[in-house]
Amino acid sequence: MNANAQFIQDLVTFPAKTNAIPKMLYESAEIYELEMERLFYGPHWHPVAHVGEIPAAGDYKTFYIGEVPILITRLEGGGVGVFHNACSHRGTMLVPDVRGNAAEFQCPYHRWLFDNGGNLRGVPGENDFPEDFCKADFGLRKVRYEVFAGLVFATLDDHAAPLSEQLGEIAAPLAASLGGDGRLRLLGYQKVVYNANWKTYRDQDGYHPPLLHAAFKMLNWQGGKGECTISENGNIALVSQLAAVRNTEFLKDPSLVEFKGVDPSQGSYVVCPSLVSFGSKHLDMFNFRFGIPRGPLKTEVHWAYFCHEDDDEEMIRHRLRQSSNMLGPSGLVSLEDAAVFHRIQNALKAGTPDAYFLKGVRKDADPYKSGQNDEIANIVWWEWYRKAMGFGRAAA
Repeated sequence: MNANAQFIQDLVTFPAKTNAIPKMLYESAEIYELEMERLFYGPHWHPVAHVGEIPAAGDYKTFYIGEVPILITRLEGGGVGVFHNACSHRGTMLVPDVRGNAAEFQCPYHRWLFDNGGNLRGVPGENDFPEDFCKADFGLRKVRYEVFAGLVFATLDDHAAPLSEQLGEIAAPLAASLGGDGRLRLLGYQKVVYNANWKTYRDQDGYHPPLLHAAFKMLNWQGGKGECTISENGNIALVSQLAAVRNTEFLKDPSLVEFKGVDPSQGSYVVCPSLVSFGSKHLDMFNFRFGIPRGPLKTEVHWAYFCHEDDDEEMIRHRLRQSSNMLGPSGLVSLEDAAVFHRIQNALKAGTPDAYFLKGVRKDADPYKSGQNDEIANIVWWEWYRKAMGFGRAAA
């Protein structure tokens, strides 16, 4: 452990009560840097793409794990490649575009040429290189990955446990939120940068939706009888119960909230072991939110919307209209979130030095099983976070 990491660990002590969190964790640049090392570059898996975003050979997508740029490609044989998005020569970012299709990638600096499998194919001036230079030694650095239900997970730590161990109890509901078989096709994105720490964004809970979001009240979506399963590493699988829509008069087009699936009362909301990404299935929407920390005070989120490969044109149009209007940074049922994240971040120095989770936190409560509208799941994740970061806890 380096001296700076030891200093930060000594600086932070969690309160004795497990439901209290020091607010300083949401704004410290030093803590953010340690989070990069311990969490984002540590032995943990991060969703970086869905195969529906790169359906054809040569398709690619760029993304980040923490602050490390990566490149995800679809290979000729149908497989996937995941690499550091940096030329193996001098480290120049190789691909600046978000998505595209290319058989090869050329570094603009010295024109080194790589195929979409990461192999170095062309090098100008090679005759003047050292005698032992070999192209096979200078392919793009590979990133370890696994695919689950079409979702591509990656880790920067070669010693991370298999993905199945980190998914645990959320595997089944995660697959359900991805259409069951993961055979999805990308409809499009909505992207936003929140002026908030990534943990402020991740701290979302089941307590707030019927209280904060006006559309939940208008649509009679208070629910309350769903069930939340939490893993020891803080992964959350919430299978929610939504009451039938009783009022659509405030909508010019009520078909927006029509349900064409099997059971309109069932929704799912899954927080993956990426620390900051979410999958959800409500009404007929397949949505996955890919989160990227952009410093201690900013979080970038890509809301990706999908249809199923077997959908007809009518269903595709329905999913597209429903997704783009109901979710996302300005969606009918989620537009208030950004304002609240911003207010939380602006008020960190006001009031008490700690934030508290209270809903569902009772003596007889099981922290690994909670109700739909509780906060207790957050406590499990924060305890995992505390241990992973090496922070102590005050004596009772």
